[in-house]
Amino acid sequence: MTEGGLDPASLVQSWPKPSKPRPIVTFGAGSIVGDAHFPAYRKAGFPVAGLYDPDQDKARALAEKWGVTAFRSVEAAADVKDAVFDLATPPGRHAEILKALPDGAVALIQKPMGNYLGEATEILEICRAKKLKAAVNFQLRFAPMMLALKDAIAKGWLGEVVDFDAWLALATPWQLWEFLLKAPRVEIAMHSIHYLDLIRQLLGDPKSVHAKTLGHPNHRVAQTRTSAILDYGDTVRCALSINHDHKFGRRHQACEFRICGTEGAAYLKLGLNLDYPRGEPDILEIYPRGGTDWVAVPLAGEWFPDAFVGRMANVQRFAAGEDDELVSSVEDAWNTMALVEAAYRSSAAPATPIAERP
Repeated sequence: MTEGGLDPASLVQSWPKPSKPRPIVTFGAGSIVGDAHFPAYRKAGFPVAGLYDPDQDKARALAEKWGVTAFRSVEAAADVKDAVFDLATPPGRHAEILKALPDGAVALIQKPMGNYLGEATEILEICRAKKLKAAVNFQLRFAPMMLALKDAIAKGWLGEVVDFDAWLALATPWQLWEFLLKAPRVEIAMHSIHYLDLIRQLLGDPKSVHAKTLGHPNHRVAQTRTSAILDYGDTVRCALSINHDHKFGRRHQACEFRICGTEGAAYLKLGLNLDYPRGEPDILEIYPRGGTDWVAVPLAGEWFPDAFVGRMANVQRFAAGEDDELVSSVEDAWNTMALVEAAYRSSAAPATPIAERP
């Protein structure tokens, strides 16, 4: 036991594994598959049946590296029996892949759930019509530090959460994702969506959002900087300050959350983003109810690849009837997409004008 009676080793940091994991079929051969999906599945011992990508050369190269099959068509990949279909595809491709899956299939869909809320609605309708057991890959919820944070909040170590601050000042290598370089929606839709989704899990759905998202004169990526306030009424303050263009050395860069309750607080460093994709170690510290100092929580893993282990474990266990809840199901994930859409609408709308001097 340590400060205030909090034993950091007692906080949950991992998701239970499925007893009989199904084979995984991945659609897409981009960097996220080689950097996170496949390392996570190998670490967890989840079997990978193979992958498909329309760029057959890229698919073969990644398949050979990981010792899996490179399927020649969507149909061949979708024909694998009792598989979990892992869509690591650009958002505009999700719907056509889902339509090709057998009815009743199990699917994990890369975020975002479409480029726009209309596409998310189409995806939701496809999943309902085909009775797919489908979730969206909001894996930050499953990072060891976030599972521990959620457990600490649930056990009352922070009291009632009343403040959530996300502060990012870093340099993100957008060139790793070629399809993003010409995308009309980038920062909120592809990056801060993780934080918005996590905030929804911790605080519930906000009443509304004030946001401004914009690019930078030094490049042509659509948006790389965002300021946002989520309105939870008169008790909870929630703010995000995001700057992916802080390219002035590591010294003053940051990627951190500060979460304050009525009786305690938490600090988190998301190390992955500070040197992506290698990253730095994640950090979780808690100032617990009844304590007099911060407690460092030794972490049992990092956001990449460990969050992908937990994310897939929940999908597998839900499919087998071992988990009652499918976390970030398409039904719930649609609400995160609605929040993203509202943030973009807010950014495009005029803010409150300042009165002119009489």
